[in-house]
Amino acid sequence: MTAAVSADFSRALGTLDSTSVVTEVAERLLAVFTSGQIEVGARLPSERSLAASLGVGRSAVREALAALEILGIVIVRPGSGTYLRGGASELLPRTLSWGLMLGEPRTRELIELRSGLEIQAAELAAQRITDDAVESLGRHVAAMNTNITNFQAFKDADAHFHREIALASGNTVLEDVLQSIRSLLRIWVDRGLRDKQHAAVAAGEHQEVFEAIKTRDPAAARKVMEQHMITASARLLNDFAPLTE
Repeated sequence: MTAAVSADFSRALGTLDSTSVVTEVAERLLAVFTSGQIEVGARLPSERSLAASLGVGRSAVREALAALEILGIVIVRPGSGTYLRGGASELLPRTLSWGLMLGEPRTRELIELRSGLEIQAAELAAQRITDDAVESLGRHVAAMNTNITNFQAFKDADAHFHREIALASGNTVLEDVLQSIRSLLRIWVDRGLRDKQHAAVAAGEHQEVFEAIKTRDPAAARKVMEQHMITASARLLNDFAPLTE
């Protein structure tokens, strides 16, 4: 990025208070991206430069960019940098714009919505799941049980488990909406599991969900997924705190 473009970018961003969180960083970046001030395909300033311009820690910038990448606003090219993708002003309709790294009230609402949809997906999956999907679901549970201390592997297996249930529900709209919500909550999910005890509890809850779906018991699947969502949501909300470096 040229010095002139970098200077323009810094002026467009303005500065944030030191107490700013990922929410504000993501929203400020999105506002600049959709304003037309930055050309499509432009390489963004470094995390260090953005953090200095905004007056926040690099970790907040890093997580905000990660959220924007998930939603297709930017693209990260290893060894090259982060670039603004084409058509950014059209990528987020208002229904997603308000959801981007939202701050506590909206995040709580998303977590609440996700819980209800996951419960419905489990109930439907218990009625419609195929034998092949049951085997796949079992593999994801096994992966969680063997990766209690490998948090990244555990989270990957967890994500695959829930996607498998949504797919098994047979409702593509439900599956798509759940995937969008999970993407918006990804940062908090990734931050929410850093403890072996919590991982062990979560693995046990997933095992119970698996057993209920495997036996094709919709009522049991609904009940155990509801309990899992209570504890999973509590973990997410307990971790909802400003990021500092």
